[in-house]
Amino acid sequence: MTQATLTAFFGWMAVIHIGVLLFATVMIYGLRGWVTDVHARITGVEKDTLAPLYFQWFGTYKLLIFVFALVPWLALTIM
Repeated sequence: MTQATLTAFFGWMAVIHIGVLLFATVMIYGLRGWVTDVHARITGVEKDTLAPLYFQWFGTYKLLIFVFALVPWLALTIM
């Protein structure tokens, strides 16, 4: 694998993950009532405890995107 191939791989991986994050954000905050109802029925978690879980999930996912996609892409781009 060449450096150009790895750079393209990590770049597209970051784009796809950021797209998934944006889609999830729009779905959760745009359709909050419907999404929380569905998640509460599926998981058995009360609706009041879902909001902190959403924030925790968003924070963890953003951190993972940063560490495993953006930083390697940036490092390969700088090289």
